[in-house]
Amino acid sequence: MTTLARWKQKCALVTGASSGIGRAIAQRLADGGMNVVVCARRKERLDELVEQIEADGGSALAVPTDLREEEDIRALFERTREAFGGVDVLVNNAGFGKNESLFDGDTETWRAMLEVNVLALAVCTREALNDMDRRDVAGHIIHIGSMSGHRVPGASGMYSATKYAVRSLTEGLRHELRARDSDIRVTAVSPGFVETEFAEVYHDSKQKAEETYSRFKVLQPEDIARTVAHVLSVPEHVQYHDVLMRPTHQES
Repeated sequence: MTTLARWKQKCALVTGASSGIGRAIAQRLADGGMNVVVCARRKERLDELVEQIEADGGSALAVPTDLREEEDIRALFERTREAFGGVDVLVNNAGFGKNESLFDGDTETWRAMLEVNVLALAVCTREALNDMDRRDVAGHIIHIGSMSGHRVPGASGMYSATKYAVRSLTEGLRHELRARDSDIRVTAVSPGFVETEFAEVYHDSKQKAEETYSRFKVLQPEDIARTVAHVLSVPEHVQYHDVLMRPTHQES
């Protein structure tokens, strides 16, 4: 049975929590007794999530954040320290993809994917590590990656590149933690198709999104949230490194 008992009253910070996977993870961790800080750009959705968590008896704080702005990220961690003392678990969930080819893709869209999916993840990780190290906390960093970081689907070269970068950052951090003999753990969870807003944003088409998610039964955000809870529930001498999740009928 998955239990988050050792994390009760500890603080989890979840990025990209206004919808989909991030929202489901935040709710699951709050249900497990964690204090949860949720960030995204859409304040009204964050406020709605906090209201739901508190109505269910949990504790949460909403911090609207533009992850492309380093000062916003620093302010996010400062608010977290003020509210809950610091971060014990960081879930780097924020990310997005756009169908921009390497042949004629838009430079600003490429830059946005790199800044959110890679650079913001690295900055959040750095801030969390410093916070954990300062308090001598055996915390946990969880990156929500993608199966696109393990193979390159057609016409998604730049998005896929950002997710390969997440794999590299996960392994690079593991090596750095070992060199420091740190008790902090790092895990990447890499899902395949999950029914979220992702496909509609990627294709800029609601119809394309419906086609993507109707071919077979795809993963749901709650499936990823359960996996994150399980990763956090194992004994401290156990570290999941890269969890690959596919719908049963997804081929690639």
